Amino acid sequence: MAGRAAEGTMRGGATTPLFRPDRLGGEESGPLYLRLQSLIRAGIAEGRLRTNDALPAERELATQLGVSRVTVRKALRGLVDEGVLRQRHGSGTYVGRPAERIRQPLSRLTSFTEDMTASGHVPGTRWLDRSAGPATAEEATLLGIAPGDAVTRLTRLRLVDGDPVAIERAIVPATAIPDPAKVGASLYDALAGAGMQPVRAVQRLAAVSLGESEARLLEAAPGSAAVAIERIAYLPDGSVVECTRSHYRGDACDFVAELSLSPHGAGTDAGPASPTTQASQG
Repeated sequence: MAGRAAEGTMRGGATTPLFRPDRLGGEESGPLYLRLQSLIRAGIAEGRLRTNDALPAERELATQLGVSRVTVRKALRGLVDEGVLRQRHGSGTYVGRPAERIRQPLSRLTSFTEDMTASGHVPGTRWLDRSAGPATAEEATLLGIAPGDAVTRLTRLRLVDGDPVAIERAIVPATAIPDPAKVGASLYDALAGAGMQPVRAVQRLAAVSLGESEARLLEAAPGSAAVAIERIAYLPDGSVVECTRSHYRGDACDFVAELSLSPHGAGTDAGPASPTTQASQG
């Protein structure tokens, strides 16, 4: 839902516009796009811009401030990446919610629903696809099954307190979940109910930029920072029961891993971290 338009502040019965050239300061204050970012931050701090307020369009901002649209676009993109602003595809740019970032643990195997509930947030799901069909060659390789074997595909938009934060695309063997409609808020609850609860998982994280379709679903600007996650979960016998690929908004989540020193490694020098991170979580 669109928010109200950004307003000025009332002084002596007159409205003083926030976006005017004299508020950008002089050249000694730095590049124009940084000065515009500072102006927007100041407007938020002063209460002139409130959560979900709609900013003027790029062209209008450029005209009001006497700067180029390139400058405006660069300033807004930087604030979107920081989470100060949010861009909704086809709708405009809005002041972001100053809420805490969501913490996602990497050291235990739990579901998204469990994690959000435990941290005091309200999880939500918007289904994008629930279907079944024969496994492609790639899906068969990931799940350790034969091409053409039946699989269940589950694609969800994950919400936290009503805001979209992640897109999850999961595939599971149909032997574990033959009917996609049986999966509710939690895939892991459905797997547990089928006697197929995973006991460990390998997870890989990578920094990426959102494409057009992902950005639209996550109400972000195309090219915004995101975290891509691939998780493969295993049953006690070592067989794969789930493969999920997700895109999380980069401004919404912190991924936290608790580390401890191995008794065998005490007193030794640790080598550099590998660029490929593996962690157990679900």
